[in-house]
Amino acid sequence: MDLSNRTVLIVGGTSGIGRELARRFVAAGSTVAVAGRSTTALAELAQEGIGTFTLDVTDGTSVALAREAVLAQYPQLDTVVTMSGVMHLEDLRDPAHFQAAQVTVNTNLLGTIRVTDAFTPHLIQQGAGTFVTVTSGIAYLPFPPMPTYAASKAAVHAYSEALRAQLKGTGVGVVELVPPAVATAGQEKVNPNALPLDAFATEVMQLLAQNPTPDEILVEGVHMHRWAERDGTYQDLVAQRTKALAMLPGRQD
Repeated sequence: MDLSNRTVLIVGGTSGIGRELARRFVAAGSTVAVAGRSTTALAELAQEGIGTFTLDVTDGTSVALAREAVLAQYPQLDTVVTMSGVMHLEDLRDPAHFQAAQVTVNTNLLGTIRVTDAFTPHLIQQGAGTFVTVTSGIAYLPFPPMPTYAASKAAVHAYSEALRAQLKGTGVGVVELVPPAVATAGQEKVNPNALPLDAFATEVMQLLAQNPTPDEILVEGVHMHRWAERDGTYQDLVAQRTKALAMLPGRQD
């Protein structure tokens, strides 16, 4: 992928990985816009010269309005990155977890579908472009305290595979970005093994710049997750990660 002359929309790029990738695309020479809910973050990004749009991926009307605004300002849009996501701890012994599960699926999975649906006709009409969906290493190696997060990201992986197959021949590609734990939003305090954001973003941009661009963007730090079943380490790693259930209130077993 030539990173120097693209027009990129990053949905959910107001913080963390998305915000850093927005800056990296700008530095590479691309035109970049970010869509999200945080008005404060959007204002900060606007001061950096990045286009900004208000968008809530859980609201179909919001997505549709944002699509019209984006395409009016950036009719040459050729790259859509879907970053929006939430992570919740859930105790599956407590039925009250269901609300968190609903929010997670509505944001992580249905939000991704709403965004891709919104921009698919435009990219097909152009005859060229790329969707970048974002999953997680947890999609491949579950983290038991976050069951619906893992399930939603696994679903986005499967959806990305199907989207790629259905768009074959249209000129529109689908690239899946699979982050490991990255040191954003305090992750470095919870997980001392979290990959520094700067190093992660550098590796991602290097992988995206390959020609042809890989279907999956896998930094070195996520290989243990992605290939656990192939490498025969899956059961041991899941057992090890199950110890983290002690994070849940009242769960010491």
